[in-house]
Amino acid sequence: MTQSDDKKAHENTITGIYYALAAYLLWGLLPLYWKSLEGVPGTEILAHRIAWSFVFVMAVLFVTGRWGKMKEALREKNNRMRLIAGSLLISVNWFVYIWAVNNGHMVEASLGYYINPLFNVAVGVAFLRERLSRAQVAAIVLAAMGVLFLTVNFGQVPWIAMTLAISFTLYGMVKKKVHLEPMVGLAIETAVVTPLALMYLLFLQGTGAASLTNGSLLTVILLLGAGVATAMPLVWFAQGAQRIPLSTMGFIQYLSPTISLLLGVFLFHEKFTSVHLISFAFIWSGLVVYSLSHLKQMRDSKRENVR
Repeated sequence: MTQSDDKKAHENTITGIYYALAAYLLWGLLPLYWKSLEGVPGTEILAHRIAWSFVFVMAVLFVTGRWGKMKEALREKNNRMRLIAGSLLISVNWFVYIWAVNNGHMVEASLGYYINPLFNVAVGVAFLRERLSRAQVAAIVLAAMGVLFLTVNFGQVPWIAMTLAISFTLYGMVKKKVHLEPMVGLAIETAVVTPLALMYLLFLQGTGAASLTNGSLLTVILLLGAGVATAMPLVWFAQGAQRIPLSTMGFIQYLSPTISLLLGVFLFHEKFTSVHLISFAFIWSGLVVYSLSHLKQMRDSKRENVR
């Protein structure tokens, strides 16, 4: 490899890191966006998010001439079923997250995205027959202890965190089976549920309860911009994933729940007790063990390829 190639590769990596940071930074700050719509019911926010995401993504596909890729993806029956399942899973995830943010559960929502990587490992074992290393077993046990500690001390399962983690993990598993560009995948997923979203919005309009016509100018702008706020981090994430190793993405992904956690505690003054601290400490320890194990696997794999 020439010096010029090395320089290009370095610049490509730096660009990828910037894209990844932008994606996870925006995902971490999105609670501020949904919190600004606190007076709007979660179901209505979700309906607008789906509908305007569909409009925005379809416009992008039209401008870039990628309509054909949607048709290709829908030709196979298995693809259609997986995309329908994916649209339902991501809709559940979006709704629970929006509801959690606007009802003072941002700390628990961040917990869901902290444990998500470990749920991915567990699903890989359960459905894909993947084998766990000792470090991965230890990481899952530590995370399970953290969730159990929280459950025992508060007397209830942290259902928000569990729902977010499970729905996003299953969504990721479905997406792995369908190899599509993020924008194409999002277009099809939102297309599946957009008719339901539009019917609900029309119903609200008919009853005179629609926030789009009764809300403030800021509310209208935020509802209309929900599609852009949803699609842009996906685009940046895809650009980053193409340029940097998965191990690097794995570390950067913790930026998002960390920002959400800090916002919940310091800006919106949600409770963060000693019970939360101990529970999160178990989960953070599990994530450190998992991340180091994953990094070691990546290095070992590179060494074997060099040989």
